[in-house]
Amino acid sequence: MPTYAHITGWGMAVPERIMTNDDLAKIVDTSDEWIVSRTGIRERRIAGDKETTASLATKAAFRALDRTDLHPHDIDMVIVATATPEHLFPATACLVQDAIGAINAGAFDLSAACSGFIYGVSLASEAIRGGAIRNAVVIGSETLSRFIDWDDRETCILFGDGAGAIVLQASERPGGILASVMRADGSGGNLLSIPAGGSRRPATVETVHKKQHYIQMNGREVFRFATRVMADATRQVAEKARLRIEDLSIIIPHQANRRIIEAAARGLDLPMDRFFVNLDRYGNTSSASIPMAVVEAVEAGRITPGSRVVMVGFGAGLTWGALAVEWVAPERKISQAKRQQRRLRARFWGLRSVYRRFVRWIEGLIFGAHVPGDENDRFS
Repeated sequence: MPTYAHITGWGMAVPERIMTNDDLAKIVDTSDEWIVSRTGIRERRIAGDKETTASLATKAAFRALDRTDLHPHDIDMVIVATATPEHLFPATACLVQDAIGAINAGAFDLSAACSGFIYGVSLASEAIRGGAIRNAVVIGSETLSRFIDWDDRETCILFGDGAGAIVLQASERPGGILASVMRADGSGGNLLSIPAGGSRRPATVETVHKKQHYIQMNGREVFRFATRVMADATRQVAEKARLRIEDLSIIIPHQANRRIIEAAARGLDLPMDRFFVNLDRYGNTSSASIPMAVVEAVEAGRITPGSRVVMVGFGAGLTWGALAVEWVAPERKISQAKRQQRRLRARFWGLRSVYRRFVRWIEGLIFGAHVPGDENDRFS
């Protein structure tokens, strides 16, 4: 029988600190009225000193797993879509994999900017349908506030921090991820980027002085691109899933700018109430925006079993994509006792990680730093 990939768990995590538009007006030449009229954003979350892309992703993953009957050992793959990874390497996904105790899972980061979550779910669902894996956790997590020039009012007003996660499980029941569309146009890569910090332009005093480690954006061109591809990608994925636009229960768009979402609604000839919007409270959280919106849409009763959902996004690269989903998973109520048991188990995974590091340290003392064999051989 065919295998289908179903969303069975969902969770999100956001920093406690809220930065309102009035707060921003104290540090840059702007106002609440100016920001709301141009973007629809009223506030955003800002990561604290101890909050990172990995820590937010881990919290979101735990909350998603809490809605399922899966043990972390059952997870076969962890994907973290992020434009703001913990490090260039190791992958943020590996840190999350260790933190949640997914000891049988492979883990990797996916870099497609704001489209990353769409790409990640598409890849994981194909792996499930193909039989390579059974269960996956896909996370979008960002700490964009660490890469913002707070003197640039064109960008600092837009972005916020947060994470959203889903659990995908194999099932013989029809539904789940019906179709996906992934597209890219690298000719527009310069329109939205962080110019320095990679192999082409490593960090130097000059790159820091020129603020080339911060987000730089051609807002007008990105706006034009986004308003075109959002409606197009929605049509393409609906057609691929053999759905009519009017049959869609809800559309979860990337939460970048309300005017872009309104343009997509006009392009699809749909009312705005068919779209879920929460950017007023979180701003643009890049790869985290769609999974965070999914969580809140479910909690608000906007997504229920039987809902036909399209998730659609765009981002730097330039990239864009869409998913068509038939929502099957019922709302699960996890008992407080079970939640407590899982929290205790999470502490165990942290101790397990410390134990494994200790074992490697002991091995280093016993066997030394050299690899047996030819003394001229060295491993980097």
